[in-house]
Amino acid sequence: MQHSDVLGVKISKVTYEFATKVVEEFLSDGKKHYIVTPNPEFIVLAQTDLEFRQILNQADLAIPDGVGLRAGTRVTGIDLMIKLCQLAAEKGYSIFLLGGRGGVAEEAAKRLKGRFANLNIIGTSEADPSSPFHFPSSGVDLLFVAYGAPKQERWIAEHLPKIPVKVAMGVGGAFDFIAGKRKRAPKIFRRLGLEWLWRVVQEPHRLPRILRATVKFPLLVLKAKFLKLAKT
Repeated sequence: MQHSDVLGVKISKVTYEFATKVVEEFLSDGKKHYIVTPNPEFIVLAQTDLEFRQILNQADLAIPDGVGLRAGTRVTGIDLMIKLCQLAAEKGYSIFLLGGRGGVAEEAAKRLKGRFANLNIIGTSEADPSSPFHFPSSGVDLLFVAYGAPKQERWIAEHLPKIPVKVAMGVGGAFDFIAGKRKRAPKIFRRLGLEWLWRVVQEPHRLPRILRATVKFPLLVLKAKFLKLAKT
């Protein structure tokens, strides 16, 4: 698998089809794997949070979930999660949803089961990252963790070696979208890379975070390019 480097963070060069194939291989190789979904906000945070950067760079798959990180086709976390649920339904893999609040994980599970016949979601939990809980003794093939970054990535890095899970993936707010608690940006916004504008309108409190992705990230990229040119 090829990768690119964006301000010191590894980004996998994948499409949805290739990423799904890679995860299917992960599920059959007898090892543990985790997937991260870097976007510009992740990259900015990773400039000062070196532990978070290390966790991102040690991931087995780091999909380019954000405009400006495209190492080929953009692959969003929520859409890859849905495609992996489709794969699980077709191949009989088991799924566990961890995170979310107010019944959102349970509602997301219900809607996913309604969308994909035979989907085997063997459990959900809204346990806080610091709270203990138990996975089914039979183990879990795919674990989706929705604590938000960087909590979910830290949780996966710490706990994956100790839990009966084959592949774990941090999915941020995906449960909210799947459960219908939040609306995704219209396709035209997504196609033009203007999801940030939609989010500002829908959730004004996210403005500081969005500015990190839409203003600080491009400035950091320009600075890095300038320094590289200055050295040549």
